[in-house]
Amino acid sequence: MPEDGIAGANSKLPPVLYIIALASFAAALSTRALDPVLPHLAEDLQVSIATAAGLSAALAFTFAIIQPVLGAAADLFGKARLMVVCLMLLGLSNILGAMTSSYTLLLATRVLGGIGAGGVFPVTLSLTSDLVGPDKRQIAISRVLAGAMTGNLLGATASGIIGDFLGWRGVLAVMGLLAIVASVAVAIGFKGAALAKPAGKVDLGVLRDGYRTIFANPNTLIVFSAVFIEGCCVLGLFPYVASFLFELGVTSLSIAGLVLACFAFGGLFYTATISTLLPRIGVNWMMISGGCLMAAQLVVIAFGPSWQVQGVSFLLMGWGFYLLHGSLQVFSSELSQDARATAMSLHSFFFFMGQTVGPIAYGMGISNLGKLPTLLVAAAIILALGPICARFLRQTAPAD
Repeated sequence: MPEDGIAGANSKLPPVLYIIALASFAAALSTRALDPVLPHLAEDLQVSIATAAGLSAALAFTFAIIQPVLGAAADLFGKARLMVVCLMLLGLSNILGAMTSSYTLLLATRVLGGIGAGGVFPVTLSLTSDLVGPDKRQIAISRVLAGAMTGNLLGATASGIIGDFLGWRGVLAVMGLLAIVASVAVAIGFKGAALAKPAGKVDLGVLRDGYRTIFANPNTLIVFSAVFIEGCCVLGLFPYVASFLFELGVTSLSIAGLVLACFAFGGLFYTATISTLLPRIGVNWMMISGGCLMAAQLVVIAFGPSWQVQGVSFLLMGWGFYLLHGSLQVFSSELSQDARATAMSLHSFFFFMGQTVGPIAYGMGISNLGKLPTLLVAAAIILALGPICARFLRQTAPAD
């Protein structure tokens, strides 16, 4: 991953990336679909906002803990096959969630949804890394990320609009149907793709060697710690955004969805600018700039400005987030060559463990310290993260 430029950044990328992006888009639609409708869901099921936010934490936690298993399964049995099965599971879990009237059962369906989502996104990144060399990998990953970010964008926006008309059950039903349709489309798309076939025989020794290679890499501790902090301090805030807006008198779920969707708009801006920024400022300054941008927006949101200002802040926060996170994804893809799906799944494990801890930590902080001090602490942590990553992460070839 060169710091000074990208050789052949504009050369043609594999067409199968469009299918991979479709898979990430379909999974991302459902991931944060409940965030804009949490206040109404909490009222309907007669639970507190903090308890309702546990639905997001449950999906994130399941997504995280299933990663070591799914990453190994992808390396052993085939990445494309695993993605299709998990998309179908995600769709069915959403539909079942729409039919329940119990918080406990809804929580169980979000756990199933976490398993389904967990088998899609990390594997898309691993498959992309298999298909594209290091010199163009960050560009290629940004294209796949565009699919996920568009899914987040439409998921958050559409869930707010659907929620205003059909309620939170309608949100889950629609997202479930879309995931099932997408699983069929992705299965058809992969049929004609020239993908490497998994080995016919399962060798657990290969899996053991893959883990050994990954954790022997000096970048591993820094990368996985950094994505955990990102998930906790940035994405952990999302379940509380609608309630922050309610405090300002903004009760429209569509507006809450729009504000959250601005984060994905920022990610799309990253996708559009990465091929220009990377050769001009290099990976280190991208990580530093990303941390500074995110920290500044957390400070702005802490003071509770109007929803329009918060929308702009989330857009800038999304851009800053992907400047840092996109770089960390590339470092993760280079931890191992033979066990790349396992490495990317571990990356997602720590990232989503951060998203599991984040809502709980924010809830405790807001309840005991207040909104302003809690968000300022998060901003200080994120501000330090970029320079630390730039200082300690180094390009190293995988040992295998």
